[in-house]
Amino acid sequence: MGTDISGVIEIRAADGRWETEVNLLDFRLGRDRSAWECLFGFGNSDDIQRPLFDSRGLPPDASDWVRETGTEDFYGHSHTCATWAEVAAIDWDAPLADGPARYWAARWRPGPTGELVRHDVVPATVDLADAASDIFGGHMLLAPSQWPPGGEVPLDGAVYRPVVLTARMLVPPDEAPWAQVWQTMRELAADIGAENVRLVVWFG
Repeated sequence: MGTDISGVIEIRAADGRWETEVNLLDFRLGRDRSAWECLFGFGNSDDIQRPLFDSRGLPPDASDWVRETGTEDFYGHSHTCATWAEVAAIDWDAPLADGPARYWAARWRPGPTGELVRHDVVPATVDLADAASDIFGGHMLLAPSQWPPGGEVPLDGAVYRPVVLTARMLVPPDEAPWAQVWQTMRELAADIGAENVRLVVWFG
């Protein structure tokens, strides 16, 4: 057992009422806590201080299906929403926090010319924290946010550096599974307008 994400893509009809168009179950989003916290503020890692669409609640004009199935009576909680106009305006490279993440690190590897290039962003492991303690001193495991300015840790053929998270790092907009959600909303908005397409999500 565990928490799952539920939700729909809604469209606003000509009479102004919102209707359910697509169920998020169709996209098989799985359980990605990092994506949930980045997009919707569902989480408490402290590495993400500015989620994109945080705890807005259930829209009062939500479609009938959402009001009937996505309420607390059906174990739904932590509702939030966003129109396609808002999603389309996301700055995917804006920092989500004011300082380096505690639970993530940037992994750098040699590029074609031999210079280090950022390869990806990965969860900070116990082995990494232990190696940082050996390099920077102390008897405690050191998370990346605790490393000194300019600090880096070589480990297993890579170099790790602290990183300030962005939405692109955690939920790349052009990669599955969320890319399919955005594409569906984009296509609907092309027909009926960006303000008339809305994502509504909740957890339970």
